[in-house]
Amino acid sequence: MKWAESTAAICNSELAMVEKSKIYTKGGDGGETSLVGGTRVSKGSAQIDLYGDVDELNSFIGIVTSLLKDKGGYTTELETLLDVQSALFDLGSNLACEDDKRQEFKLPQIAKNLIDKMELDIDRMDAEIPNLKNFILPGGTLISSNFHVCRTICRRVERKLISHGGNVENGIQFLNRLSDYFFIAARYFNHQNGNTEIEWVPKK
Repeated sequence: MKWAESTAAICNSELAMVEKSKIYTKGGDGGETSLVGGTRVSKGSAQIDLYGDVDELNSFIGIVTSLLKDKGGYTTELETLLDVQSALFDLGSNLACEDDKRQEFKLPQIAKNLIDKMELDIDRMDAEIPNLKNFILPGGTLISSNFHVCRTICRRVERKLISHGGNVENGIQFLNRLSDYFFIAARYFNHQNGNTEIEWVPKK
């Protein structure tokens, strides 16, 4: 009994020494935040806005992965999307750092083989869907609709990255191919579920 009591006392003592980190630091209460290298910048700056959009895109991909998991199967698509989410964190970490300090912190870069993998997935899905003769309206299944949302956010991130200078290795190519992937995936999952795409017909 004494051994058990002693062990419990030691465990409680060790737990008491471990201070849980707080989710709030109050450091940004004045409207500024720190970059990776420590530089303080406004939360309203173009740089923060850009990697905030990357985070938004990643969150919407999270919705798509949840929907795919609920549906079951689609292992290949889920693996690609998880790789994409990780790559978006790589992109965000670079955008959250001062350009001249990225080498110092050895930040992860976007791998070219992920772009190659997405191209293979695009070709595979595209081979299974009808040729597109007209523009289509975004929509269809819940999965397809969310893929279209991902596509439009991805294009926004791409535009802002180019305006920012586009100085992340493979960044622009990755985003350009990723938006293509989302478009084909949206069409693919509509086709998989028998949804007829609605073509855009301009009003005369």
